[in-house]
Amino acid sequence: MTLAPGLIDQPDGRPRCFWHGGLTDYVAYHDDEWGRPVADDTRLFEKICLEGFQSGLSWLTILRKRENFRAAFAGFDIPTVARFGEADVARLLGDAGIVRHRGKIEAAINNARCAETLLEREGSLAAYIWRHEPAPGADALTLETLRARTILPEAAALSKTLRKAGWRFVGPTTVTAMFQAAGLVNDHLEGCICRDAVTAARAAFTRPT
Repeated sequence: MTLAPGLIDQPDGRPRCFWHGGLTDYVAYHDDEWGRPVADDTRLFEKICLEGFQSGLSWLTILRKRENFRAAFAGFDIPTVARFGEADVARLLGDAGIVRHRGKIEAAINNARCAETLLEREGSLAAYIWRHEPAPGADALTLETLRARTILPEAAALSKTLRKAGWRFVGPTTVTAMFQAAGLVNDHLEGCICRDAVTAARAAFTRPT
């Protein structure tokens, strides 16, 4: 069988999106996590932070350091990270298990403080983010249509709002990647074994309010 562009076959005979490259840990992330809807404030904050750390790097680099990031950033607990000070910045800059980039580290701490302000106003980071969920696409998602739509307009709008509120490393590309990872859109290609499963997960998902 000839696979559609953007799909690759695997030893189990089931086609998947191309980007995991057949790497075991990346396949697991593709199959079990990417695109599955997330409603937890802490996990969404983690995704925002890690997508920011990914800027200029590969997601695989971040994925393989994710447990180190979680340990270094107190599980991305928003109030805890918001209390980080200069001693924590120095500690993180000395941690070889994460990406030691001062701007990104300071942005994560800054964003935790911004998230606290947002929580005081909105009550839920998840509910606020999910209010920006794009309408489902009417057309089949092919590699060509995905490449033509590199940034989601709704993600760009949220990015603009967050940056205006003081968040950093939350550009449109970063927020689009977060939307994809957290299930605000289903960007598994048509024919991928995960597309229907993610569609079903999104249909059964209760949007946070």
